[in-house]
Amino acid sequence: MSQADGTGNGPLPPSERTELTELRDRLAALEQTRAAPARKHHLRSALSAVLIVLAVILAPLSVVAVWTNDIVGDTDRYVATVAPLASDPDVQAGITNRVTNVVMEHVDVPLLLDQVAPEDRPRLEAALKKLEGPLTDALRGLVETITSKFVTSDAFATVWTDVNRRAHAAVDKALTGSGDGAVKLEGDKVTIDLAPVVEQVKQRLVDSGLTVASKIPEVHTDFTVMTSDQVGKVKTGARLLDVMGVWLPVIAVLLAAGGVWLAVRRRRALVVTALAMAVAVGILGIGLTVFRTFYLDALPASVNPAAAGSVYDALIRFLRAGVRTVVTLGVIVALGAWLSGPGRRAVRAREMWRSGIGAVRGAAGLSTGPVGGWVHRHKNWLNWGVVVLAAVVFVLWDHPTGMVTFWLALGALGLLAVVEFLDDADEVRPSEREPAARPTA
Repeated sequence: MSQADGTGNGPLPPSERTELTELRDRLAALEQTRAAPARKHHLRSALSAVLIVLAVILAPLSVVAVWTNDIVGDTDRYVATVAPLASDPDVQAGITNRVTNVVMEHVDVPLLLDQVAPEDRPRLEAALKKLEGPLTDALRGLVETITSKFVTSDAFATVWTDVNRRAHAAVDKALTGSGDGAVKLEGDKVTIDLAPVVEQVKQRLVDSGLTVASKIPEVHTDFTVMTSDQVGKVKTGARLLDVMGVWLPVIAVLLAAGGVWLAVRRRRALVVTALAMAVAVGILGIGLTVFRTFYLDALPASVNPAAAGSVYDALIRFLRAGVRTVVTLGVIVALGAWLSGPGRRAVRAREMWRSGIGAVRGAAGLSTGPVGGWVHRHKNWLNWGVVVLAAVVFVLWDHPTGMVTFWLALGALGLLAVVEFLDDADEVRPSEREPAARPTA
């Protein structure tokens, strides 16, 4: 059966049939060629999405890992974490009450008779039988006053810091839970050993005239500041994060970079990744506040909730600082990537930036001379140099905070403004200017 040309005008000549076949073959080949990149882009996009999701999941865990590693592996960091507790009024009140109770448990009022002359003991003993209650109250008031004076003094802050510094080398702190020391985790309780405080109070009681206090033996008493059924589970996770240390954030950053590099639209992927990681870490910060409320509500009556809240806030102070740092950095990176893009609003923002700085330069009547031409020729390199410099400073900064991150970004913005201010295309030599585009016919 002969082929027709599709118009009802009869069969095609052999030459046209051949040409039609060739056209069909070329069309099929072209469709296959287009289909291959499409499949490749789908694969790249899928892999990019997986890497970005993993990076977002690891972002909050990375913040916790760095904090855990600092608390366990850095003595100075740990001391800086617990040092504010020495001056916290709630912690001071709780320690004063606990130490007073322990001292009074070991002060036997009849022992005071040993310090009285033998001929006066019968009369004094008879009086003590009537005044034992008031005398005990008076002694307790004396012990509580001396304890409070010591706990609120600079001497207590020094003892507190020294004890925690010495204990750090032999203790896995409150999050790892093993060992003995000033701060430790036992079962579902975070406790503070007050033995050094008791010793100091004993000496001050003796110095004040209550020599019977010297007979108090060495006392190790634990002051419970945190109780939660979840502490044991947190301890296991904290040990794992401590092992990961600084490697977890490195892995998260590499995954994010890989996901952005594989993305078809890299700028958009960078914006999404930065914002997603900021949101994930921000949720961690919210979770810390929510968890604080739950565990304080679950405290038994024997635990001082105000002191427990102070200890909780002190332990996670640097963790919250890390959350603010990552959130600030994520927002800055996303904003920078968006402003450098081809979007209509981004382009308008850059035009307003350039026109504003140009107006300032024109109002100042400053001639940049050869410097302006040099800056114009190397403007892209200078801008990237500012970005790289800010990134290097951020990486080398020891535990950057959210405010440090903000001021670094503001400083980088100022340097970019200087580059833009010095940029003067009119100072470029005619031989170095780009040739104008030729009009098309």
